[in-house]
Amino acid sequence: MARIISVHSFRGGTGKSSIVANVAALLAAGGCRVGVVDTDIQSPGIHVLFGQRGSELHKTLNDFLWGRSAITEAAYDVTPQTGTAPGGTPGRIFLIPSAARVSEITRVLREGYDARNLVRGLRDLTDQLKLDVLLIDTHPGINEEQLLSIAISHTLAMVLRPDSQDYEGTGITVAVARQLEVPNLMLVINQVPAALDRAALQAQVEQTYGCPVAAVLPHSDELMLLGSDGLFVLRFPAHPMIALYQQLANHFMA
Repeated sequence: MARIISVHSFRGGTGKSSIVANVAALLAAGGCRVGVVDTDIQSPGIHVLFGQRGSELHKTLNDFLWGRSAITEAAYDVTPQTGTAPGGTPGRIFLIPSAARVSEITRVLREGYDARNLVRGLRDLTDQLKLDVLLIDTHPGINEEQLLSIAISHTLAMVLRPDSQDYEGTGITVAVARQLEVPNLMLVINQVPAALDRAALQAQVEQTYGCPVAAVLPHSDELMLLGSDGLFVLRFPAHPMIALYQQLANHFMA
């Protein structure tokens, strides 16, 4: 059975999608068959990190949600864009993007969609593609769609920055996840300024929320300058942050 991991944040701008994409690349490099689903239908974008243009995505998650295709028809094998080992990456990455088209986004905003159908689709996806792990890149905040994807997950990883608004929102999300009885809760602190003591910050956050911090990721000028133009773990394979991304990947699969 595939491990289902929702990566969530209460607010936007936390770097959640970048974390999902880079961890997916490391898991595939380790031999896993990885699915990445962009359920941030109102503001999709993770496909850009995998070198995909929105105009070139002929099938998307939206087509499945509106009954126009099977969910596997919207699964793109993006492994060639992430292959670094001789002979290619041992595992595979299958990306299920959301549509980056105004008409599709406005339809979601206007009509919503059947979140239970999405849950059924995700289960079909893991079976038909024989996935080892499914990473769900969620829409920030709390709504029915996010609650259902969190509820079916084995692990919920909540991404936050050292910011007062993020702290408050994360507290709300932790409380909701505990009510949903998600088996594994973990936090990822991202974009930490160099002036902060990362060990002290981790201890403070773990004490505040009563759940483990899987990784503390520092601010990186290289990551900011990359500007989503590819995967950080492939562009900067010797960067010290790669070990932290690998630490997070290991936590996801533990």
